[in-house]
Amino acid sequence: MHDLMTFLNGNGLWVMIIAVVGIGTWFKFREKELRSHEDLRAREMAHLQKMKELEIELEKAKARASSGQVSS
Repeated sequence: MHDLMTFLNGNGLWVMIIAVVGIGTWFKFREKELRSHEDLRAREMAHLQKMKELEIELEKAKARASSGQVSS
């Protein structure tokens, strides 16, 4: 324990600086990761909306085609 206290007395400032920089870097990385996940989720929702619109258009086209065949 005495050796640890001696080490920290001489190098405590450096250990603290490294810890603060490491924690700050980790928070920045985590924030960037969360923004990336939000962006991917927004893209996924837009894609699903577009697919739903295309499915509706396909159903309308099928309905028009089947109603055109019946009246012919």
